Amino acid sequence: MSELYLRVALPTPLRRLFDYRALADIPVSAWQPGVRVKVPFGSREVVGVVLHTTDTTEVPVSKLRTITELIDEKPLLPPSVMQLISWTSQYYQHSLGDTFSRALPVLLRQGEPAVAQKKLFYTAATDAQLDDVRVKNAPRQRQALQAVLQHKRGLAHEQLSSLELQKSSIDALLEKGLLHKEWRSVHQPPSNLPVLAQMPLALNAEQKVAFDSISQQLGRFKVFLLAGVTGSGKTEVYLHLIEQVLNKKQQVLVLIPEINLGPQTFSRFQQRFNVRVALLHSEVNDRERLNAWLAARDGQAEIVIGTRSALFTPFKNLGLIIIDEEHDASYKQQEALRYHARDLALVRARQADIPVVLGSATPSLESLHNANSGRYALLRLNTRAGTAKLPQFKRLDVRSLPLDSGISMPLQKAIERTLAAGQQVLVFLNRRGFSPVLLCNDCGWMGKCRDCDARLTLHQRYNELRCHHCGHVEKRPLACPGCESLQLHPVGEGTERAEERLQILFAQVPILRIDRDTTARKGALDAMLNTVNQGKPCILLGTQMLAKGHHFPRVTLVAILNADGGLFSADFRSSERMAQLILQVAGRAGRAQDPGEVIIQSHLADHPLLVQLTEQGYFAFAEQALSERRAAGLPPYSYMALLRAEAVSSIQVDNFLQDALALSEQLLAHYQLQQLECLGPVAAPMERRAGRYRAQLLFIAHKRKDLQQLLHALCFNLELLPSARQARWSVDVDPIDLF
Repeated sequence: MSELYLRVALPTPLRRLFDYRALADIPVSAWQPGVRVKVPFGSREVVGVVLHTTDTTEVPVSKLRTITELIDEKPLLPPSVMQLISWTSQYYQHSLGDTFSRALPVLLRQGEPAVAQKKLFYTAATDAQLDDVRVKNAPRQRQALQAVLQHKRGLAHEQLSSLELQKSSIDALLEKGLLHKEWRSVHQPPSNLPVLAQMPLALNAEQKVAFDSISQQLGRFKVFLLAGVTGSGKTEVYLHLIEQVLNKKQQVLVLIPEINLGPQTFSRFQQRFNVRVALLHSEVNDRERLNAWLAARDGQAEIVIGTRSALFTPFKNLGLIIIDEEHDASYKQQEALRYHARDLALVRARQADIPVVLGSATPSLESLHNANSGRYALLRLNTRAGTAKLPQFKRLDVRSLPLDSGISMPLQKAIERTLAAGQQVLVFLNRRGFSPVLLCNDCGWMGKCRDCDARLTLHQRYNELRCHHCGHVEKRPLACPGCESLQLHPVGEGTERAEERLQILFAQVPILRIDRDTTARKGALDAMLNTVNQGKPCILLGTQMLAKGHHFPRVTLVAILNADGGLFSADFRSSERMAQLILQVAGRAGRAQDPGEVIIQSHLADHPLLVQLTEQGYFAFAEQALSERRAAGLPPYSYMALLRAEAVSSIQVDNFLQDALALSEQLLAHYQLQQLECLGPVAAPMERRAGRYRAQLLFIAHKRKDLQQLLHALCFNLELLPSARQARWSVDVDPIDLF
């Protein structure tokens, strides 16, 4: 009998599989594609996934090593997810083994068994009664017994402290035979309760058209772009669709762009449905994440809400995928495996033959182009739900106005009027810290990062200068390091500086600053949002964390302190991002009965983009932006890939990219790809970051298949270049920025 060899995908950057000998004492049938194994790799042991079995190998048998351990009794992933991971690896030109690893929860990557955690439950004996003589003179035991009797399905051990029950009382009841204990899987058993726990809201005419159009396509692949203005009730359409899917005994995947939207989305879905709703994102601890992953795989979690990586979750019977805020850049992974979750969702939905709903008030230009060309079905929600009206825009020219920490006098008076009316204000400033620059008034010295081509941001509360790119921190100097002058002044405004000034101007109301600095502590964001939801006058001040998905019924004034940043960027997508951000932030105003107002402070208040956006709306802007992209041959009318490289010296980066350029030109000639351009190499817009020099090579093609053909051959050959050993490189297919 010939020996059995296994082809294993390992979590390494190497773009190939590795051959190993199978363990002789394990039957051949156990080595199924998708099972995990532990294998020796160099001097360490790693966890890999078996992809193939074979009785031949190109590796000399004397050099083959043997599998250390078979971890799984059956494949961990269904064939559909295996295919999705393989497609992802090929399209994004990434190592197959590393793609598999990143698609799994952390504990499974580490070799933990794919078994759901069990919890201890206490149930009452069939003859247990509160008037039992055995607890007549034991009030604490009687209290514990009463609590267990009220929980018909059992009382979980971790609930004891919240109910102020003592473990000693439970132990006594167990000894007396009044209670039983059992370990159960955290997976909830199927419930006999109806799907709905709360009656749904009635849909208006536009919502009903959208719902009917999508629900008729359940059970087949179709992409819907649900373009609804902020506050138009897109979530209510989602909820009605989910009800339909749950009634078919199927599951739903809902992707959200940001972690901070998870709890509020989770809460709303839990209130509506009598099913298990699982959360999957990076702030869920590893054990809870594995439990949720397994619950989805086994069909125990009917709804899964997660950020981009949740896309790889296996489902027993997936019926619908919803991508909320589909335009958001957070769906694109910017490190290692640089995939776009929105685009991969379409691949997964096509495999499963189910519909996808892409929802946004400001759809990406790519999605609008696909809708215009007929690849997506476009559904519009043009009015807000209920009696709410869209906010009124006011462009405030501040060129001749004095600014107090970025706040003009007309804006200050508008805030006063809003607070006096008992309403709330949202002040948007997309810049953390106190000031973006610390400047010497005498010699012009500015605080710069020692490791990046970037200025240090002053964080006055901590008396520190911080780099927001590499994380470098240093103490604020008492005197200028250049000339020893004491005339060091902060220039420009960040949220910390605006907060300080607002606290002085409006001392009578709470100022709630919401940015990455103030929400780092667990529960901090929830506490601030609870304060807002009480409805009392207050001022919310923050970055783009406030721009997405939040519903603040009492916010009637939105103030954008500086709208000029996106008008001068070198990135061709900057105007699209600025338009989306302005309208998303503006959408927080006037979402209930009271009308909303949006004041945009700008030194370029008559800029054509701002005028068009505020007077004609997002779709007019998008139509013009698409026509400009078409004329320039930019995405979505072409396809891009970026070869990024970095090294400790600029010479090493340049040598590698020059070799890559020469190789690319040879491949272009070999495959006769005349409609594919190679631009560069050029230094990255921020050439030095975290102590490493960065440069890039840009590929632009008219056909996606031409680009993929070049990249596949290029990546294989790049690994063989001697200069590649001196540089760290990566390929970004469909990049969303050029930095």
